[in-house]
Amino acid sequence: MRYKLFAVVVALSILLAACGGGSSTSGDKVLNLYAWSEYVPQQLLDDFTEQTGIKVNYDTYSSNEELLAKLQAGASGYDVIIPSDYTVSIMTALGLLEPLDMTQIPNFANVADYVKGLGYDPQNEYTVPWQWGTSCLVVDTSKVTTPITKWADLWNPEFQGKVVLLDDEREVLGMVLTVLGYDKNSTDEQQLEEAKQKLLELMPNVKLFDSDSPKTALLSGEVWLGQTWNGEAALAHAENPAIDYIIPEEGCTIWYDNMAVPTGAPHFAAAMQFINFVLDPQESILITLEFPYSSSNSAALELLQTENPEAYDAYMNFAATNPLAEDMSRLKMIQDIGDATALWDRIWTEVKGGE
Repeated sequence: MRYKLFAVVVALSILLAACGGGSSTSGDKVLNLYAWSEYVPQQLLDDFTEQTGIKVNYDTYSSNEELLAKLQAGASGYDVIIPSDYTVSIMTALGLLEPLDMTQIPNFANVADYVKGLGYDPQNEYTVPWQWGTSCLVVDTSKVTTPITKWADLWNPEFQGKVVLLDDEREVLGMVLTVLGYDKNSTDEQQLEEAKQKLLELMPNVKLFDSDSPKTALLSGEVWLGQTWNGEAALAHAENPAIDYIIPEEGCTIWYDNMAVPTGAPHFAAAMQFINFVLDPQESILITLEFPYSSSNSAALELLQTENPEAYDAYMNFAATNPLAEDMSRLKMIQDIGDATALWDRIWTEVKGGE
């Protein structure tokens, strides 16, 4: 029965897509946004409402898995979501994304070529880039005098209770696999069990897992080093220059976040307006200034260079926002691991259960 129901849902999704995406009209007065926490400037939302008359309701999640689980459970009503690369692949396969109407998104021309047509959406049929970035090492050099160059340094007993990790199984287990010399997307049960044991060895050093605001504990001095998103590191560095961001010797994750529309979105026209609005350079730069991950918008960076040279120089000269070319070769994307997800989930639950 479950599979028959899924087939009906997919068939209806295709029919709706052919009709232009749901029942929305250009008279929409509301848009429901479901995105990462601390990721969308309120000023951008206010500007959109002022210009269009469309009110934005902004709900948040803290991981791709949370987003995916909610949509798979049947959550409806969202118009725009911001999934990461591998999640786009999964959602596309499950029929959870609505094809975009690119004729309504002329500002797509502002997007940098190097983030267009990536493997998870080769024709940009379902997604438009939001921001991109890395998840690497962060260190408060005023607290840590030992040189930190690799993930393996986190296991140093000197750092007991002083490490923060992202609350994200793909990032954390992927990091541990990398330390062990394995593929960060491994589906090998023996390798994953080895990663579990290695992560358990690290747990005495782990003060907390935090994907929402890992910089908070770092800035308070509660932790000294760990794993974080590049934007969080950039914000922490701006407040405390002693906080440094390091692309480790073993390499780390490169990720691409995207705007997308869930299948059956009730306000498709408003979603197209919002996506196009975000890609306007003046609005896009608000994202980079408030949440300084790496920008996908070439026109916005050109505007930043003109209007705020100091901020532009800070962006270009910091590894968190603008990695060196030689470091890029050590970055790897998270991939869909298919049926092995259950194994990853079990290991993650077993490790976290002992916090």
